[in-house]
Amino acid sequence: MYKNQAAVKKLAATDERQYMLNESYEVYEKEGAPVGAEAFHYHNFYEVIYVMEGEFAGTIENRTYYLKKGDFLIIDRNVMHKYHYIEKVHDSSKRIILWISEEMLHELSYGGIDLTKCFGRKDTCACHFPIYYEEMLRMHLLRLVQEDAGDVSLIGGKETLDRAYLTLFFVYLNELCTKKEYGFAKEFTTYEPMVKAVSDYIEEHIKDAVSLEELAEHVHMSKYYFLRKFKALTGMTVHAYVINKRLIKACELIKENYPVSVVWQESGFQDYSSFLRNYKKAFGVSPRDSYFG
Repeated sequence: MYKNQAAVKKLAATDERQYMLNESYEVYEKEGAPVGAEAFHYHNFYEVIYVMEGEFAGTIENRTYYLKKGDFLIIDRNVMHKYHYIEKVHDSSKRIILWISEEMLHELSYGGIDLTKCFGRKDTCACHFPIYYEEMLRMHLLRLVQEDAGDVSLIGGKETLDRAYLTLFFVYLNELCTKKEYGFAKEFTTYEPMVKAVSDYIEEHIKDAVSLEELAEHVHMSKYYFLRKFKALTGMTVHAYVINKRLIKACELIKENYPVSVVWQESGFQDYSSFLRNYKKAFGVSPRDSYFG
């Protein structure tokens, strides 16, 4: 059905971008092993990865999911995640990546339905659905990723159709995600208790000045072994990880309309200038430009 249709929107494997150019949503096809995503990162929009061909692996917080053709990885906002490279296995991988803002999903939600619920599942971030449902979701993604709307020539026709496809995709995805049996079994994941222990400790002491020595002692390791082990598992330094956890907390507070004077202190920054510098580096705007309404 799609063989003779127009080109699809593609994101090169070498494209390291982890932000949206469109404020509502973006959909791309991506092939091969991605570059630049092997270190933990996060963003304030939702992400869905669908594996069209080959295999793919992603780490969400402290658990790594090993996906094959037909599998979905569902990533919440402001959650630390990264690509987990497996040499020679992922070079032929082909995926569809969907990024969508919280505001856009709320716009698509009608009649009391909350289309963001599929991202709040606690037991797993990956799903494998029966072939009938997988093909249905795949069909909507393939339509979204196309550059044009085929025979539809009306002005705004492509945008209108895409909103319909997005709505259908997330209605079905949310319904399917309520079924526990579609979540990934433990044998298709690996668990890193050390990363979870560090993450939990930082969150519990987010307002405090957390030291390397303190974290190393918490996970019962020497300081230097802890530094090497953490970098190997996460792709980033402990210091960068702590900063990112503080920024995630800051984003949550800004979303709740706390004043900046409260935000930087409650998220554990030593002073406003340090908060401002790190926030602008991460998001490209000042904290004051991030408030809505």
